Amino acid sequence: MRRPAFLAALLVLFLLAGCRSSQPSPSGQPEQKTSVTVVMPPTSEPEAGFDPAFGWGAGEHVHEPLIQSTLTVTNTDLTIGYDLAAGMEVSEDGLTWTVTIRDDVKFTDGKPLTAEDVAFTYNTVKDTSSVNDFTMLEWAEAEDDATVVFHMNRPFSIWPYTMAITGIVPQHAYDPASYGSDPMGSGRYKLKRWDRGEQIILEANPDYYGEKPNIEVVNILFMEEDAAFLAARAGQADLAYTSVSYSDQTVDGYSLLSVRTVDNRGINLPVTGNDFLADVKVRRAIDAGIDREELVEHVLNGYGSPAYSVCDHLPWFNWESMQPYDPIEASDWLASAGWRLENEDEIFYPLDCGWRYKDGVRAELELLYPVGDSLRQALAADVANQLERIGIYCTVRGVGWDTAYDEAHTTPLVWGWGAHTPMELYNIYHTDGETGSARYSPYANPTVDAYMDEALACADLEESYLLWQTAQYDGFTGVTRSGDCPWVWLVNVNHLYWVRDGLVVAEQKLHPHGHGWSVVNNIDQWSWT
Repeated sequence: MRRPAFLAALLVLFLLAGCRSSQPSPSGQPEQKTSVTVVMPPTSEPEAGFDPAFGWGAGEHVHEPLIQSTLTVTNTDLTIGYDLAAGMEVSEDGLTWTVTIRDDVKFTDGKPLTAEDVAFTYNTVKDTSSVNDFTMLEWAEAEDDATVVFHMNRPFSIWPYTMAITGIVPQHAYDPASYGSDPMGSGRYKLKRWDRGEQIILEANPDYYGEKPNIEVVNILFMEEDAAFLAARAGQADLAYTSVSYSDQTVDGYSLLSVRTVDNRGINLPVTGNDFLADVKVRRAIDAGIDREELVEHVLNGYGSPAYSVCDHLPWFNWESMQPYDPIEASDWLASAGWRLENEDEIFYPLDCGWRYKDGVRAELELLYPVGDSLRQALAADVANQLERIGIYCTVRGVGWDTAYDEAHTTPLVWGWGAHTPMELYNIYHTDGETGSARYSPYANPTVDAYMDEALACADLEESYLLWQTAQYDGFTGVTRSGDCPWVWLVNVNHLYWVRDGLVVAEQKLHPHGHGWSVVNNIDQWSWT
């Protein structure tokens, strides 16, 4: 009979307690701690294991794969840096990427990592993965031991962001049936132990080509939120994830770490199939009438930030998206669209003054949220209250994901997004060739499509950032409030962690959507004081 995960995890922690404690050195002085115990949610455990071909490092919880090396990495500001890559070039037509790699890298069995391994990995992931999007890759080939060439079937300027999450596997030791459970790589850590449903133990790779990790042993436990909090209170974790619902608590010997994110929540405003939202003036009014600071304070207890796009503060973010809360502007937009208060001529400040009507029809909106997601439910309720202040009657309803995608084509839904790639913009706003509209809005703007297509075709990554920004708003059209406004972005949800006193967590990048492995991206740089 399987032990309850929480009790088993605490038993493991008790057994491992010795390696977390400072031990006397021959000089009599305590040695520096070199291990950390981290608690993550159960959803962070990789169901298919540590195989990049089956989603390790990618998907909803994008992160650095740790066990494997990657060609590139994302810097703290989310620009691109090098890991295995020593240099790269892209052809003028954007269809060929040539990457040279380091010659001092070997797998943990001592065999060198070459361009053959890189090409093998990418071809395998392309043919196998249902998580990674490799539809832009035709094939990869090793030109020589130190040079890999990627042949694309369409230009894809942001290919370096894909390379940043694709871990390289050894061609000579790869078995798709077993690799996920017994992975071999060349990264900072290697897998020592995996007790499914309970824990993972990583050990520093002694043959790693980069700087030696400060943290030599990483113990990762998977617990539900309540158990994670109890583990912190019992002193059995060094870092444990938590949520806003626990943010008003205190834990002796711990502080609350709040990490900024692009883990955003927003609502789509369908421009087809919904007569009320079909009017851009109504959509702009809704955007202007949402007090995002209030949402941060009321729903997130201050642990978050207002969201104005799906990519706030990333290199491709257009600052024109940051338009302020303005209920008077919202009222003006509604009035200009014909939605007027019954006694509007007698009202000086038209807020909280009843419902708006047009041709005898009341301004009404239904807002959906996923059942079981208390945060999105609370956001939906607060948004409904705010819309009522500007005269829109708004109801909220919980739905299961089995019907949510279909219902969201005509009814706004509270979504969660946020990734370390401009492709998030493309997936949300670009017209789908089969349906003739964007995937989740639905929405279509050929000018926006053209800017994004041009951004993907650009031969220079940094130049493409400007095109992504222009797609959001070019001064005349786009997806912001001043443009078509097919989405209203609400908040970015900070990721919260209980951190043991004395543990120094290295500077975090903006976390993407998903509360899991992102926090340990740079765990090799953490330290104890």
